[in-house]
Amino acid sequence: MQTTSEYFCAFCGEPNTTFVDISGGMQQSYVEDCQICCRPNILYIRVDEDTLDIEIDSDYEG
Repeated sequence: MQTTSEYFCAFCGEPNTTFVDISGGMQQSYVEDCQICCRPNILYIRVDEDTLDIEIDSDYEG
C-alpha cells in the first residue's frame, strides 16, 4: 500500500510531498532529494500500526 506524506527539507525548510510504501515496514529510512533545492535529505519514516499515520523526520545527507 502506498500513500503520500509531507516532510520539510533539512536544508531549505520547504515542504515536500513524498510517496511512502507502507508495505516496506513501520520504520524506514532512505535518501530523497528536495523538490525545491535538490539537496539530499535522509528521511526517517515511522508508521503508526493502528492508525497508519505517518511521521517523517529529515536530516542532512552527507
